[in-house]
Amino acid sequence: MPAARTDSRSQLHFFPPRLCSLVFATSLSAQCWQNPTIQSNAAKPGAWSGILVSSACNADEAFNESPECTKSVPGPKLALYDDTNRVVYGLEPQDRVTAHLGEGVTVRGTRDNDTIQLASIELMSIGLAVGEKAPAFSARDQFGQMQTLDTLKGANGTVLLFFRSADW
Repeated sequence: MPAARTDSRSQLHFFPPRLCSLVFATSLSAQCWQNPTIQSNAAKPGAWSGILVSSACNADEAFNESPECTKSVPGPKLALYDDTNRVVYGLEPQDRVTAHLGEGVTVRGTRDNDTIQLASIELMSIGLAVGEKAPAFSARDQFGQMQTLDTLKGANGTVLLFFRSADW
């Protein structure tokens, strides 16, 4: 079980969140501390990718691809659902959002808590466009044999499917 830590400057006792409810239940005077990487209020510049959803949609609904998340209704704003960490971020200013509900986008800007101040927004491009030539590559197949685009080419062309397993 994690131990309490003491701030030597003020002699306050700080307890991890799991112990906090126990500490307060026993009426001890203490403060709970949070992980500074999660709790930090400092704005963080970066890029985030995901799907544009209604701000009325929560992360569980977006994860389950609820039709309500991409339904246009008056009132709610557009938000970004980032499926890599299952978070819905608010987007500001809304007039800079040039994509539509349900579209995959990459946004760049500064994140402050759960809101991204937009610098730019681009539609996500996944895969090759129709007629575009595939780049040269090499990869091992399920049998451990090295394959290249040339070794996979057939008389009628090649179809490649990359599948990301759900348990990665």
